[in-house]
Amino acid sequence: MEKLKSVVPETLKQKISESTTDDLHSTSSSLLHFFQTLPLFHQMVRDLTDPEMALCGKNKEAALETKAKGNECFSKGDYSSALHFYSQALRIAPMDVEDKEKNLVATLYLNRASSLHKLGLFLESLRDCSRALIVSPAYAKAWFWRARVNSSLGNHEDAINDLNVSLKIETSLSGKRQIESELNMLLGQSRLRSSPLEKPNNESSDERLQMDLQCVSTTTKGRGMVSSTDIPLASLIHKEDPYAAILLKHCRETHCAFCFNELPADTVPCVSCSIPVYCSLKCQVQAGGQDFPKCKEKYESLEHLSDDLERYIRNVTSPGISSSNIEHAAEHKHECQGMHWPAVLPSDVVLAGRILVKHIEQQSSGGVDPKIHGILDLCQNYGKLSPETKLEFHVYSIILLHCLQQFYASNLPSNSAMTSEIIMLLSKIRVNSMAVVRMKYSDGKQPLDYDVTSSVEQVQVAQAVYCGGSLFNHSCQPNVHAYFLSRTLFIRATENVAAGSELELSYGPQVGEWDCSERRKFLEDRYSFICQCSGCAQLNLSDLVHTGYRCIKPNCFGVVLDSCVAKYEQEKLKHFKGPNSLQEYMVSDDNIGRVARHIFEQTDYRHCFEPGCCLSCGSSCDIRASQKTISGAEIYIQRLQDAVASGEIATNLITDALKSMDILRIVLHPFNKRIAEVEDNIAQAFYLIGELQAAVDHCQASIEILETLYGENHIVIGNELIKLASIRHSMGHKSAANDTSRMVAIFSRYYGSHADIIFPHLRYLKREASSLV
Repeated sequence: MEKLKSVVPETLKQKISESTTDDLHSTSSSLLHFFQTLPLFHQMVRDLTDPEMALCGKNKEAALETKAKGNECFSKGDYSSALHFYSQALRIAPMDVEDKEKNLVATLYLNRASSLHKLGLFLESLRDCSRALIVSPAYAKAWFWRARVNSSLGNHEDAINDLNVSLKIETSLSGKRQIESELNMLLGQSRLRSSPLEKPNNESSDERLQMDLQCVSTTTKGRGMVSSTDIPLASLIHKEDPYAAILLKHCRETHCAFCFNELPADTVPCVSCSIPVYCSLKCQVQAGGQDFPKCKEKYESLEHLSDDLERYIRNVTSPGISSSNIEHAAEHKHECQGMHWPAVLPSDVVLAGRILVKHIEQQSSGGVDPKIHGILDLCQNYGKLSPETKLEFHVYSIILLHCLQQFYASNLPSNSAMTSEIIMLLSKIRVNSMAVVRMKYSDGKQPLDYDVTSSVEQVQVAQAVYCGGSLFNHSCQPNVHAYFLSRTLFIRATENVAAGSELELSYGPQVGEWDCSERRKFLEDRYSFICQCSGCAQLNLSDLVHTGYRCIKPNCFGVVLDSCVAKYEQEKLKHFKGPNSLQEYMVSDDNIGRVARHIFEQTDYRHCFEPGCCLSCGSSCDIRASQKTISGAEIYIQRLQDAVASGEIATNLITDALKSMDILRIVLHPFNKRIAEVEDNIAQAFYLIGELQAAVDHCQASIEILETLYGENHIVIGNELIKLASIRHSMGHKSAANDTSRMVAIFSRYYGSHADIIFPHLRYLKREASSLV
């Protein structure tokens, strides 16, 4: 794509860079005309849309080669590697080819089921056996293996039924004897109900929306969301499935391409192409729009089975999932025709394609509304885009249009009007799409294996457009919280919100996480607006001390700012008209008065925030010297951090880090976030060497600083309390119950009844806390 952009004439680039929405027809027409006479453009479209050129097609030879590698690993007892190779082979194996007179896909599912069984993953193995039978119902070996797996799970009645079916199909005498031997062993054992084939959905909730939300015009942010009634703390105020969504490319190997949850060991590939994988047959059908096909085998030898056994066979070989009864649009259907473009183009461009296709599918008349960007009644920011982004949107819109024409030629004319509409759609996606996130543990441990060396962070796994969710405006001090279960967006009030007050969520960093300058830069770069929320327009303690330095006077608690922070804090004072209005606001927080007392005494606010001057007493500080001192101390802190990550802690590393910590406390303000981070790192180190009381002390010290930066009830504090409660529980301290109670209250504020689903370790801590009371 860079090569294509580089050949665009400079005069046309300049025209595009200076364009507004009113110019799009003209700029689109000019670029379309240029590309239509450019061989490079036509070659690129062919490369993206020719099935013979695509890397995502199915390939029997490659599948057989990968299957052979899996067989070799299995024979050597390397079942994990075998599992990997069988899964890779499934992704590229065509559905309708045979291997040794058996359907190749069915054989691969069965081979993988054997590997899963060897690894003790019995439920996953059971599902793969069932998938093999869905593809090839008359596969005697698959019925036999399914019986073994059901036996391992204690599902003896199902195992007996599996063996009875296998016995009817099996033709060899030795095979029948083996089956009969297994039957005789099972008939004397107890019978239990069969486990379900697919994972149960434990993410449902009986919480109902009871808020009447309204979209209104605001004076500074355009449209926004308010409630006509008071909203109690922790109320669920919004729930919505995406208009369109897409898994990010770096998550293709780890997360389901439809529900975005982490992939199990028994992944399900797309039927038509080799790119996406899913966690279940249901997700595969919903995303691809194609039913998981069954082999058209006939087996007359089963015609005399009992009604119960025939019903059992139908239940096993019919997944009960059909594209005719799914609720979602088949997002991937138009992308898996052996074409290459969905794997190459950026995620937001592919997302635009999905929105277009959904719109086309919903048009009953056969034609397409020419106002494509009107599909989403959301804001756009084309005029504020950088010249480079404007050019990218022009190029990608034309490329996307030509790629989609391979599937919807009659619905998408290749003209400047359609191109400009796609550019507008991309602009709306850029501003309004939301990052679908999942919780990730820093050490890769499973949620129930959590310990204090783990840290939980939100990681973006997908990009989605939520028409209702996008109407909530941003604030760096939000009063609602957004989170996701599968694809569904949930928004919950984190404060008591009065009727008529605007409901605001965070688009990224919040007060306490980054300082004002960093937040504003991120929001301007990403969303093209200068944040004027309360956190960015008013003085707050967190922004003052977040990266602040300590005053040189021993008994002064004042904060010293560097030039960048001072600049932004000085801008905030423009909102105050005189000393009384400033003092009235400042006096509401005693800590602000302690760290910035000097500004009360000023009449000229332009000189309140001088870099290097204490805001409390006016003393000067040499920030460069302080920064040099910090750099020296950070060397030993980084060494300890690396040791914690590796799990190998030497006593001298902790000693050196403690000395460095003392140095930081001399030059950094006591509420500086870096001190909290180092305290946390030292707590982890003490935990690893078994000095639990020291770990508690440093963990508490970190939390005290974070409470100042974020507030006592912020979700960040909840995450830190998990660590503190875990340590105290391991020590048998009754105070762990108090930590857990407070932690649960915070998580309930942000996630309500879903907290235990998103953070499974909470359930464990609550059980343990009850035993300590």
